[in-house]
Amino acid sequence: MDTVTAQGIEIPKLGYGTYQLTGRDCREGVAHALEVGYRHIDTAQGYDNEELVGEAIASSGVPRAEIFLTTKLRPDNLTARGVRTSTEESLARLEADFLDLLLIHWPNPEVPLAETLEAMMGLQQDGIVRGLGVSNFPPSLVRQTLAHTAIVAHQVEYHLYLSQDELLALARKYDHVLTAYSPLARGDFLDEPSLVEIAEAHDATPAQVAIAWLLAQDQVVAIPKATAFERIEENFGAARVKLSAGEVERLASLDRGSAGRIVEPSHAPDWERSD
Repeated sequence: MDTVTAQGIEIPKLGYGTYQLTGRDCREGVAHALEVGYRHIDTAQGYDNEELVGEAIASSGVPRAEIFLTTKLRPDNLTARGVRTSTEESLARLEADFLDLLLIHWPNPEVPLAETLEAMMGLQQDGIVRGLGVSNFPPSLVRQTLAHTAIVAHQVEYHLYLSQDELLALARKYDHVLTAYSPLARGDFLDEPSLVEIAEAHDATPAQVAIAWLLAQDQVVAIPKATAFERIEENFGAARVKLSAGEVERLASLDRGSAGRIVEPSHAPDWERSD
């Protein structure tokens, strides 16, 4: 499995996302992902499945040290006390002694960013968390974050229909990764002629090529979610697809700008704000 290093921490470029996975689907999905070869598992306090993820990891037989484990803080847990208490609770649910990566899931304008980051840095100093990061931050908030501390990752919606050039430039300049969630845009673009043509040329599926497009980029990590075992295996197969520079550029032309965004909850920040 290819990896990328940010702030001295090695991260598998392909991970398994668990958003909206519950019950048996979550437990068996994580277990199968680990069996197939995934070594990067992503969850969040807001997914309400940390306990299931922890159970699957514990029963997998894969040493904890071989797994890159990420969770994310709920927006209502961003006070200094909330950060520490909720992270300790996450560790208990995950049956883990430490986290490889702790992210702020969504910005919360009601809590000073500095307060949250200071608390997260305290966890890092205590050895409870290896790396810190953010999720769903527009460029302006990323810059504010970087004024306080270095980060390992920024997790954000990123796929063929939604470019993230400014955020990717920040990742490359300040040595963190851009972690792409919803890398398949819920399947919206899988019938694009250019994608299908490139997939046929590589004896791959359109989904594999769409994920491979992300993996081909420097400082980019992808965390596709899947429930069916065949989809979990299909997504993992994206790692074997090696695209040419021309193919990467051709697929990048599918970008629809802000019109390509599919994740837009009521609490989302102003994505267009860069200053």
